[in-house]
Formats: sequence, C-alpha cells, structure tokens
Amino acid sequence: MKTIQEPARDIPVRAEVDILVVGGGPAGIMAAEAAAGEGVKVMLVESRGFLGGNLTIGLPILGFLGRKGNQIIEGSAQRFIDRLRARGAASEHRPCKNHMSLTIIDEEEVKRTALEIMEEKGVEVLFYTFFADAIREGDAVKGIVVESKAGREAILAKTVIDCTGDGDVAFRAGVECRKGDAEGGMQPPTLMFCMKGVDVQQLRDAIVGHPDVYDMDVMPPEQFRTGKFITVGLRTQIRQAQAAGYRIPVARTILITGLADDEIWVNMTRVSGVDSTRPESYTHGEIEGRKQMYEVARYLREFVPGFAGARIEKVAPFMGIRESRVIVGRYVLTAEDIIACRRFDDAIAVAGYPVDIHHAKGGDCTLYWCDDCYDIPYRTLVPAHVGSLLVAGRCSSMNHEAMASTRVMSTCMALGEAAGRAARLALKAGVQPAGLDVETLRDELRRTGAYLG
Repeated sequence: MKTIQEPARDIPVRAEVDILVVGGGPAGIMAAEAAAGEGVKVMLVESRGFLGGNLTIGLPILGFLGRKGNQIIEGSAQRFIDRLRARGAASEHRPCKNHMSLTIIDEEEVKRTALEIMEEKGVEVLFYTFFADAIREGDAVKGIVVESKAGREAILAKTVIDCTGDGDVAFRAGVECRKGDAEGGMQPPTLMFCMKGVDVQQLRDAIVGHPDVYDMDVMPPEQFRTGKFITVGLRTQIRQAQAAGYRIPVARTILITGLADDEIWVNMTRVSGVDSTRPESYTHGEIEGRKQMYEVARYLREFVPGFAGARIEKVAPFMGIRESRVIVGRYVLTAEDIIACRRFDDAIAVAGYPVDIHHAKGGDCTLYWCDDCYDIPYRTLVPAHVGSLLVAGRCSSMNHEAMASTRVMSTCMALGEAAGRAARLALKAGVQPAGLDVETLRDELRRTGAYLG
C-alpha cells in the first residue's frame, strides 16, 4: 500500500480518568456501571450516538436461563432487564429448547435506560468518538487516542476496558489476537429488520397444527402455542422459494416475535466473508445485507403463513457481527471446556448457551450443548502480556468454537460486569488487574447478585 508521512504533532489530552471503557454495547454498559462508585472516575467512549450496541438491533437476549431451566445470568444484567420490564419494555425469560431462553426487549428503551444508569452512576459518556490507537508505555496501556469532529485527542486512564467487540484496543496495544477458524473463516453477520402487520396467530396455528409442513427443527410445536417465541426451521418453505427463483441466503427461517402483537423481527440476511475490522468488507456487508432484506421479506409474504399483509417497519442501525477478533488471554476457553461443563476456581460468570456456529460458507449452522452450564474464568478477560487492560465481551479470550457460545448478549453483559468490578477493585488494592485477588472479585460479584454456580 502506498504511504505518506504524517508530521509529528502534539496531541491534546482531553481527559484523565481512573477507568476508561471503550465501547458502549452490552459488555460496555455493564462494565462502566460496575466500575463506577467509591469516588472512581469512569468514562465511556462510544462511536455511535447511543448506547446499547447489539441490544438495539432487534435481537432478543438469549441465554439468561441454563440447560436445566434455572437462571444463570443475574446481577447487573438482570437489574437492567428489571428496569426495562417496569416500563413494559422487556418480556419474561422464556425457556427455549434451542437457545436456552428468549428475552424480548425494546431497543429504544434500552438506549434510554442505559443512559439513565450512566447518569445515576456518574459515568461520563462521550459519543461520536472513534478509538484510533492505544497509548502503551512499557508493558502497560496508559490510555487511548481518539478521533472526532474535535480532531485527534488523547484520553489517559489508569485502567482501560476494551468492550469494542472487535478487540480494537487490545490489538492496537500489541495483544496477540486471532480471527476465525483454522482457515480464517468467521461466522457471517446479519442485518436485522422488523416487519409489522404480521398475523402472528396464523403463524402459530400453522406451526402447531401442521408441524409436518411447517417444521421447527428440534423445537416442539407446542412451544409456539402461547407466549413469545423464535422460529428456527421452515426449511421446506425456503427450498420451495429457492426452486421458484428466490435468492434466500440461509437454510432456515428465523423469526422472533416482538413486544407488539403484530411485530416480527427477521434474522435471515447473511453475508459470508465479512470482516468487521476492515471497513471495505463491513461496507460490502451492509450493502449486500440491505439487498437481501427485501428478497427475504418477499419470500415471507409469499411462503410463510401470517406475512401476506406485512411490511418492513424498521431496519437495525447496523449489522450484527457474530465474530471478529478475540484476544489471547491468560486462559483461552475452548469448546471442550463448554461441552464438559467445566468448572474453574477463578470463575467470574456462568453461561449455558450452546456452541452455535453459523457456517462461514453456506446458509446453515451447527449447535452443540453441554448438559448443564459452564464457568468462564477471570483469566479470559486478562491479556497474556499487556497490563492495565481488561477485555470483555465477544472479544475475550475464547477459541473460535467457544466464542460461538460466549458471544450472546447475556454472557457479554456478565463478562462486562466482572471486568468493571475487577478494574475498580484492582485500583483500590493498588495492583494491576492481572494481580487482583480473584476471590475478592468473586465475593463482590456474589454480594451484588451475580450467579457463580
């Protein structure tokens, strides 16, 4: 690539804080909330004009419940849901054979509630600010460089928590990162969209009354008789549409009931080969995903009961990225750990969502479950060789297969809370996050309502 030489310049320091959270998605909101308190100065930097990340793109939250139906994600994540429910903006945690549980949320109320929490906790939020580089001195991260309409600036911090989803801070700080499977293949992203005017009862009746025609893979038809639901199936309808010339990028019809009675969110666009760390690739994904959306909507109106009079009501503000960079931390969680329901002495979260791999090529996916739930150790949040940095969310230290389980929002929220509490406790103890007494962290997590098994 051709290069130019940029002259050296002084970068103004916008702020100096105790704990800096980069990225305001599910992990970042929880991290900032948990880090605040006891006089700790916390800042949250977000590139968009709202908080919530994937909580705002029409997806339900999966995995609050475990394989045995018990709740395994609690603490700050549950309190967030409680606040939404008080406004009629979240459903109950409904058990689901495929996804452990399904929690429907109102994406606009998520934005409102997250900002209220930041204000209550005294977290300084900075929107429309892009992470550009990490400031590293020796083996420690001392802050970040940002770009905005105000130009290039620095924010200094005693501890940085990377909640970017793509491991941006860690990568720029020199932390070893990996992407994808052995061939570099990553799970493809989806552009979610919402259809209104759906006759949901007609869809229910078709699934319950004619399961031989409207199949739901492994989910029992009775599951769809009442309450909120997610469909994963209708393969015959997709094959019929493809035979008729429709270009459907997935093998299964994935539909999620919204909070309104006639509302369905559609999880069926899929663009293989997208790398969200490369802007030209991400751009291609957004453009292609929008094209696919109209074809999928046309398919639903023609082949799926209840959609004949439905219309596209709204589109997610950005694609939902399933996979990009992950760090190599002091421990790398594996699918073997998950399937074996492994326990760890330094567990800071418990999860139970299956290993759910959307194939890098083709339109299908593969799921593997553990018999109960599994632990996530604190060491997965701690980079192997770089200090003053924690990494929470889907970019924590997991291999390709394990990340296919830990990537869901409930788990990311739990990891964010653990990272935020760890950062504050480490500062209070005068140690690096890597040197924190993990039992102190585990005690605080339990005391504040987190479930650790």
